[in-house]
Amino acid sequence: MNLYTNRHGLRRPITHTEKISKEVYTLLLSTCQKYYKNITHIFKLQQHCAFVDQYYIEFDRNQFENRMAIKIPDIHRNEYGHMVAPQYNDDYDQYSLIDLIEYIAENIKDISEGWNNDRYKNYWYIHCLDTSNVFDDYRKELNEIFVESGVLFTLTTEKIIERIVENSPLSEEVETQFQQIAEVGTRELMIDAIALYKTPNPAARQDSVEKIWDALERLKTYHTDLNKKDSTTKVVNDMSNGQDEFIAIFDTEFRALTNIGNSFRIRHHETNKIDITDNRHYDYFFNRCLSLISLAIQYLQ
Repeated sequence: MNLYTNRHGLRRPITHTEKISKEVYTLLLSTCQKYYKNITHIFKLQQHCAFVDQYYIEFDRNQFENRMAIKIPDIHRNEYGHMVAPQYNDDYDQYSLIDLIEYIAENIKDISEGWNNDRYKNYWYIHCLDTSNVFDDYRKELNEIFVESGVLFTLTTEKIIERIVENSPLSEEVETQFQQIAEVGTRELMIDAIALYKTPNPAARQDSVEKIWDALERLKTYHTDLNKKDSTTKVVNDMSNGQDEFIAIFDTEFRALTNIGNSFRIRHHETNKIDITDNRHYDYFFNRCLSLISLAIQYLQ
């Protein structure tokens, strides 16, 4: 909904962040709770209505809570062991909430529900269906919260949470290019690097950069009938269409990225390597390497 202050340019710009605040946590958890009934097919509680002598199914909240205590042990709970939003100065693990979001996304199913009898209303039933159309509604509600709160995460159609990286050269078209790389090793390294790069947990940043640097090194040996130096030279010449000016640019960039990989704690972890302590620097390194590789693979034969 486009509110008044949006329409008239009076609203302050949304601050983008990868931190889920307590308020946003509460909204996300409430959305998850709204769809608990849609995983009843896993957590069934059979009840009996003596008045009409009929059995019916409810969502088994206790069984669900017990299961989540095992699958997502670090999610925030109250003193009774129930999953709740954090209050006041409570510490919480936002990535455990992401686990819950993904668990429901993976297992969500359509249901039909209602009173057994509109007049007497003896019991409320749930019928579990074998379709998952409700996932679209679940995904839409969660992503609206992410967008409106400025949290740079999204629930994808693949039912996983990915971070949104602003001002990145990574696009669906670029990802498709990497999936079509003929050389299996380079292709697998790039797919792994991108998956790690899009993971919300910042601890994955180092791994994503390491993977993409491994892909760069493997790319240098793409032409297996040549040694590494000659193979790199051929890649550079093909990228440059034989133009000396572009050969100089791309040769310099390959050398610069090689030096970065050797000097910083990316592919090597000796004590004399330069530590990267700011995740924004990881993003810079990743995108710089990505730009070179995405151009190079367009010229590979």
